[in-house]
This record gives sequence, C-alpha cells and structure tokens, in this order.
Amino acid sequence: MADASKSPERLLFFSDGVFAIVITLLVLELRPPHEATFAALIQLWPSGLAYAVSYLFLAIVWVNHHHVFRYSTEASRSLIWANFGHLFSVSLVPFTTAWIADSELAPVPVVLYAVVFAFINITYVMLCREAIDRQGVRKLSASERKVMRIRSMATLSTFVLAALVAVRLPMVAMVLICTCLAIYLRPSVSNRP
Repeated sequence: MADASKSPERLLFFSDGVFAIVITLLVLELRPPHEATFAALIQLWPSGLAYAVSYLFLAIVWVNHHHVFRYSTEASRSLIWANFGHLFSVSLVPFTTAWIADSELAPVPVVLYAVVFAFINITYVMLCREAIDRQGVRKLSASERKVMRIRSMATLSTFVLAALVAVRLPMVAMVLICTCLAIYLRPSVSNRP
C-alpha cells in the first residue's frame, strides 16, 4: 500500500485552493463605471483587457499545472518547494493586473506584468523539473521533453522581450504576452491526450 502522506494529491488540492483564491482576488479588482452608460463602460477597456488576459493566463497555468502533476509520483520536499515557488509567482498576477488596469496600460506596469509572467514561466520550469525529470518519470519520450524545453525557452524569451518592448510600446508588449499564451493552450507536447 502506498504511503498517502507522500502522494502528490494533497499538494494538488492545496494548489487548486490557491488558484481559486488568486482568481477571486483578480475578479475583485474589477470595478463598474461610475456612470450608467455604454460610453463609460467602453472607457474601462484597459481593465477589461487586463482582466481577460490575466484570467486566460491563470486558466492556462492551472491546466498546465494539473498536466504536470499527472507525471508526479510523490510529493517530495523539492516538489513541494517548487510548487510553493510557482504558486507564489502566480499570486502576483492580481496585483500587476490591477496596476496595468489602473494605469491604463502605462509602460512601467506592463513591464512588471511581463516580468511576473516570465517569473511564472521560470517557476513552472522548476516545477516540471521536479515533477517529471527528477522523479524519474519515463512516460515522456526524449523528443517530448525536448519540445517542452524549447517551448519553455521560447515563451520565457518572449516574456522578457515583452518586458523590454513595454518600456516604449506597452500595447505591442501585450500582444507578445498574448502570443505566449497561445503556445500553452494545449499542455501536452505529444499527440496523446
């Protein structure tokens, strides 16, 4: 009989709770317009854009988090800490989302937004390393692992580029960020479900 205390299931349930809280904090930052007109609603487009991108990003991170945990065999100390690092980086999303919404996509808040996304990507790579590579998982072929590494490096590079571009062109940086999100819509790197 397997030791239940070493099962990654409890860690996954805890993570789900953190994701639920982060999404709740994200939605609490949405504020209705002061006037009851469509024109007033349209003026809030930066908030709507920031919320939509962040919500989609959090959904993608959550789906990929679950995907990675499918490969985990035990909740080792290093996996627990890698997971906490990942959850910490995810918890920064509501703050940066509120800032870019309040500043109407000003350069510095968008720079920080892209940096947080890069930080989340880095902690995701650490989580993958602990859940897949260090636990001796043989369910992924060498080519699938290579695709995962290439995809991680490509998105990390794009988030860093978005942070640099945001200094002068915050809307272009947001497009770069959204491009990265499309890369992770499908967590699997193989043709298998």
